Amino acid sequence: MAYDYSNLINQTQHWAEQAQITGWINDDIAKQIHQYDTRSSQTLFSTDDLGGSRPLIVAFMGGTGVGKSSLLNRLAGKAIAKAGVVRPTSREVTLFHHHGITIQNLPNALPLNATNLCQHHDDLKKNIIWIDMPDFDSIESSNKKLVLKWLPHIDVLIYVVSPERYKDQKAWQLLLSEGVQHAWLFVFNQWDKGQQEQYIDFKQQLHKAGFEKPIIFKTVCANQPQPDEFSALETNITALSTTHIIKQLEQHGTQVRKLDLGQQLIAIKNSLGSSQTLQKTSDLWRNQWQLSTKVLREGLAWPMQNLAIYSAEHATDILLPHTDAYSTLWDNWAKSRFDDAINEFIITIDSLEIPATPFKRNIQSIRQDAPNIIKEQAALATRFALINPGNLVHRTFLKGIRICELILPLIAMTWVGYKVFMGYYTNNLLDNHYLGIDFAIHSGLLISLTWLIPFFILKKAQPSLKSSALKGLQKGLQNAFHIIDRDVSLRISTTIEQHKALLNDLSILINHCNPTTSDQELSVTPDSPLARMLMK
Repeated sequence: MAYDYSNLINQTQHWAEQAQITGWINDDIAKQIHQYDTRSSQTLFSTDDLGGSRPLIVAFMGGTGVGKSSLLNRLAGKAIAKAGVVRPTSREVTLFHHHGITIQNLPNALPLNATNLCQHHDDLKKNIIWIDMPDFDSIESSNKKLVLKWLPHIDVLIYVVSPERYKDQKAWQLLLSEGVQHAWLFVFNQWDKGQQEQYIDFKQQLHKAGFEKPIIFKTVCANQPQPDEFSALETNITALSTTHIIKQLEQHGTQVRKLDLGQQLIAIKNSLGSSQTLQKTSDLWRNQWQLSTKVLREGLAWPMQNLAIYSAEHATDILLPHTDAYSTLWDNWAKSRFDDAINEFIITIDSLEIPATPFKRNIQSIRQDAPNIIKEQAALATRFALINPGNLVHRTFLKGIRICELILPLIAMTWVGYKVFMGYYTNNLLDNHYLGIDFAIHSGLLISLTWLIPFFILKKAQPSLKSSALKGLQKGLQNAFHIIDRDVSLRISTTIEQHKALLNDLSILINHCNPTTSDQELSVTPDSPLARMLMK
C-alpha cells in the first residue's frame, strides 16, 4: 500500500512536470504537488532492520510541561527521557523499543546519532516503539521542525495535556492540521490538579475537532503513586499492536492522503476546462481570422498597388533571387493588426476560463514567422505572374495570334506565288501580257496585312505587367493567409490533443485516489475502538 501511494505521487509529479512545461498549470500548483510527502510509518525503518515486519509506532506529543517525558519514564519504569522544570524540557527525541529490534538506521532527515535510543525487555510490548517528541510549543524553532519531521512516521499520537495547558493553541493547531492522518489517544495528565469542568471542556473541544467519542485517559505522574488510568492506556496501546490493526492504520493514513490528493487533482482538472469547451477554440480562431484578413486586405490594398507598379517597372530586378522588395509589404501596421488578432483570440480563450498559456506558447512563433510567410508567398506569386502575365485564356489567345503572325503571311505568300506561276503559264499559252500592276499591289497588300494585323493585335493585346503583378501579389497574400491560418489551426488542434491527453492521464490518477477493494477489506468498523481514535 505504501508503494502504491508512493508510485501514485511519482506519477502525479511526473504529470505535473509535463503540465507545467506545456503551461497548463502554473509554478505554484506544480510546486505544491512536488511537496507531497511520501513518508509514512512504514518508511521509518527498513524491513531488513526489523526482520521483514514492523512494530506499531506510538508517540507522546504535547506542549511544554504537560508531562510527556514523565509518562514515558513511567512506562519504562526508569528515567529514560529527560524530565524537569527547565523549559523547554524535551529538546530531543527519545525512542524506546524492545531489545529484540535492532535499529541500524533511520531516514536521512532523522539522524540516528541525534536520537536517544533506549531498550526494554518486556515481551508484551515487543511490537511497539514508543517515542517522546520535543515540546511542540517551544520557542526554539528546531523543536517544531523536528516534530514535523517525525510526524509522518507515527501510527498513534498520544496527545498529552495538563490542567494548565489543555487549551494550548500551537499543539491544538497541529492536531487540526494533522489529525485526519493519524490515530489519536488523549491523556489528561496531572489529573490530581485538574477539575471535572476542565475535563468536560477538553472533551467538547475534541468533539468540535472531529472526535465523536474521544478516548481520554486521566493520569497522575506524581512522586507518590495514585490511582489513575495509566494501566488502561498501556492496555489500549498493546491491543493496537496487532498486525491487522497496524495494516488498518496504514490503510487509513494512506487513504486520507489519497483523498486529499484526489481533491486537489479534481480542483486542477476543473481549472483546465472541459474538452467540449476547448473544441470551441478552433471556431473562435476561424471567426477571428476571417475578420482580421478582411481588415488586412483592405489595409494592404494601397501598399500592393505601389508594389505592383514597382514590380512592373523593375521586372528584371524583381525576377532575380533574394530581392528584398516584398519585405515592405508586411509593415508595422500589418504586424500590429496580426498581433491584435492573436491577442484577441488569447483573451477570448481566457474568458472561457481555459488556461491560455498553452495556446499562447504554441502560437507565439507564428508572430515571427508571419513576415517571412507573407514575403515568400508574395514574391513567389509575383514572379510567376510576371513570367506568365495574364490569365490562361489570355495567354492562349496571344499564342494563337503569334501562330497567325507566322502562318498567315506564309499562306498569303504561297497564294501569291501560286497566282504568279499560274499566270505566267497561262499567259505564255495565250500569248497575253503577264499579270499586271494591280495584281502586284494587291498581292503586296495581302501579304502585308496578314503580317501587320497579328502584329498589331499582339502589340495591343499584351497584358499589363502592373495588373499581372497586382494579381500575383493578391494571390500571394491569399496563399500566405491560408498558410498562416493552417499553421495556427494545426497548433490549436495540437494543443487540444495535448489537453485531452493530460486530462485523460489526470482522470486516471484521480481514479487511483479512490478507495479500492483491498482498502474496503481493511476498513475500520464504526463501532470499533479504533474508530473512536480517528478524526471524522
